[in-house]
Amino acid sequence: MASTLRSRAKPLGGFDWKRIAYHVLVSRACDDLEESTNRNRAHVPREHVVLYQFSARGHDVAQVILGSLLDHRHDAAGAYYRSRPLLLSLGLTIEDALASPLGRSGGFSDGRDIGVVCNFPNLEGAVVLPMSGDVGSQYTPAAGWAQAITYHRDQLSDASYTGSVAAALGGDASVATSGFWASLTMATTLKLPMLFYIEDNGLGISVKGDMQTPGADIAANLASFANLFVRNGDGCDPHGTATLLQECVTHVRSGAGPALVRLTVPRLSSHSGPDNQKGYRSEAEIAADAARDPLPRLRDYLVPAVMSAAEWTALEGSVEREVTDAVEAARARPAPDPATVSRFVYEEVDLPGDPVAFGGIARAARAALPTTEVAETEGEMVRFAEAIRRTLRSELAANPRVAVFGEDVGRKGGVHLVTEGLQKQFGEGRVFDTSLSEEGIIGRAVGMAIAGLMPVAEIQFRKYADPATEQLNNCGTLRWRTANRFAAPMVVRLPGGFGKDVGDPWHSLSAEVTWAHALGWQVAMPSNAADAVGLLRAAMRSGNPTIFFEHRSLLMTSDGSARYPGDDYVIPFGRAHRLREGNRITVVSWGAMALRCIEAADAVGDVDLLDLRTIAPWDREAVLDSVRRTGRCLIVHEDTITAGFGAEIAATIAREAFWHLDAPIDRFAVADVPMPYHPDLLDVVVPTAKTIAERMHAVLAQ
Repeated sequence: MASTLRSRAKPLGGFDWKRIAYHVLVSRACDDLEESTNRNRAHVPREHVVLYQFSARGHDVAQVILGSLLDHRHDAAGAYYRSRPLLLSLGLTIEDALASPLGRSGGFSDGRDIGVVCNFPNLEGAVVLPMSGDVGSQYTPAAGWAQAITYHRDQLSDASYTGSVAAALGGDASVATSGFWASLTMATTLKLPMLFYIEDNGLGISVKGDMQTPGADIAANLASFANLFVRNGDGCDPHGTATLLQECVTHVRSGAGPALVRLTVPRLSSHSGPDNQKGYRSEAEIAADAARDPLPRLRDYLVPAVMSAAEWTALEGSVEREVTDAVEAARARPAPDPATVSRFVYEEVDLPGDPVAFGGIARAARAALPTTEVAETEGEMVRFAEAIRRTLRSELAANPRVAVFGEDVGRKGGVHLVTEGLQKQFGEGRVFDTSLSEEGIIGRAVGMAIAGLMPVAEIQFRKYADPATEQLNNCGTLRWRTANRFAAPMVVRLPGGFGKDVGDPWHSLSAEVTWAHALGWQVAMPSNAADAVGLLRAAMRSGNPTIFFEHRSLLMTSDGSARYPGDDYVIPFGRAHRLREGNRITVVSWGAMALRCIEAADAVGDVDLLDLRTIAPWDREAVLDSVRRTGRCLIVHEDTITAGFGAEIAATIAREAFWHLDAPIDRFAVADVPMPYHPDLLDVVVPTAKTIAERMHAVLAQ
């Protein structure tokens, strides 16, 4: 009875209820159309069928009310596949809302991504960050945007960010994911301007809510969570929903810290088009949800208080006509052009008609920073770690949008002391420690990058990047799957590889082929201090995300020391360095192995030794030109032999230079075992200068 009385209360002031009703009706009409189309495939041409359909029916009223509150110029939302009502309320056109699920050209992915995985760049209003097809990955980028709000406001003194909000939308099942908990930790420990909006329909496909969180109520469980303003309510009641959302948004905008609101809503459909909920829900459960439909309650709330019954009926008719016109226009769009499918994996030179990517630092601003490809020759000798530190210091000074962070990088200066002294010089707002969550570190970096910063995130050791794989992969494909509407350039520093006379399976992993295979990423693996300077600076001024691999043995020893090449020095990616010039055999390597190859080459003599420096992209032409001249090739790397990146190089040589070979291509790498701890075991597993020289002689003898 109380709920019914609330629904008949005088509509809450400060809301454009007619506009809210319009967007709810549009969302519902789109769902009606798509669900009807998918139920009647036999009567609709296949190219007009939505192949992935996720209804927002039942979630729509509360979402549209939330959207009406995201009205600040720098607001943003991290959303998920059931969030189309929010996008409609923020400005997504009906035609784009229907064309993208149909896979037509244009729209928010140009046919590249599932039609409900949306995005919405917006220079004058709330941005919807690029969604992902996985569950829970929307939270940490939203937290990154929230931290970027504070960065723009406090570090860049941009008052226009004051009062901005980052909202993260998720279903009740998503609160079980690591992304939710990582972002919750970030938001509460840093008191970020972030709203967690949890729409609880009681189901994660077929699994009920009590399997996702104890008691099936995340708001109740978080009631005593420090620095978190929590509200709980019925998302079917428009008055109560508007009251709670307004309260939470006001709290966050005030600077008081994050808020979480949980709203119970019905799922008035199966999970998705192919799903049949009758297989796991009883008729009584389905009927009970249908009885809670928030749309009739919205009508009851607004008629006659805001509009007459005739006006509501007229609005329904107007929406029906608009949706009919929009779907016809969407169907009239051509299919995406197959010739363009390879575009936008990386930043490109703009062509006429290309969208301008939202995110990163403007190309003109990057180009204005002084650069040179000529190294200073009189610089002092520096070790590998010091070279990286100096480069970070010079870029922090030159570019106020650079932020350096990770576990222990602040007060301690990093476990390898690479960032030592940087926090003291530039302050805790620009060089800072993070909570222990790699998902949180990388997801945060994504949100900050989209918000126009240059995040330089450290993952303490290569193996520790595994929990962040989802965020790393999503970041790499972000530009491509949004058809250049968004970009998130960043640098991820990854120490790894064997240490000084020690190894182990956790801190000594190399596995760089993982990132060579990760679409959209650049991968740098410098072998010396000078190259580290040039590659790191190039990465920090790039429009692409970069994995910057810092080898542990170089960080721990004086190996790889070189003259500091200067504060403007850059090395273009994809350009190999010839370390030794010879005619009898080509040796290709990278990272710390390149130094062992130098020692071996000097012992063997007449070796053409190439240090790739970057493996994504890699200098194919330099390798092929050398092999065509020498007729022999040995590839040496630290990753394991099976499916290591050396296999890609060997395959390319076999295809492009086969008739120039005088001997089979050879690969020498770590044996297919985890990296061992004891030095004697390490010497057996990892190629040494002595064993590399022996392999060179073996190839030359063939």
